[in-house]
Amino acid sequence: MTRREAAMANFMKGYNCSQSIVLAFADMLDMDEATLSKLSSSFGGGMGRLREVCGSVSGMFMVAGLLYGYDGPETGQVKADHYARIQELAHRFEEQHGSIVCRELLGLNVRHDVPVPEARTTEYYKKRPCPEIIGDAAEILEQFIKENSNL
Repeated sequence: MTRREAAMANFMKGYNCSQSIVLAFADMLDMDEATLSKLSSSFGGGMGRLREVCGSVSGMFMVAGLLYGYDGPETGQVKADHYARIQELAHRFEEQHGSIVCRELLGLNVRHDVPVPEARTTEYYKKRPCPEIIGDAAEILEQFIKENSNL
């Protein structure tokens, strides 16, 4: 199974968009899946259904942080280099989808949506582009990792 397929399958199992990405890369991360799932659980629906940054984008950023991030109170080049990586991932996603904002990707005009997620029914999956968006995010991140394997 490709990482794209794994991420999409995670979403179809009921994981949120952020969890779907993070768990698709769990084998590369030095953390157990339960902890990764909890860590990324707040970022679904554009951060707790606030409809802000897409959860799959947040998931990419979390994986990038765990793979390439810094762990001290950095202020100089180390921080700048990492932020450049995050901006590159965002740019690649935005090039493909026009935005990194959940409500814009879903064509919603609501901000700070109700906290109760919709039931994951057949109709839900039919009207949402989320599985494809999640798959695209997984591909973007996988390609980025391949390109930066020397980090």
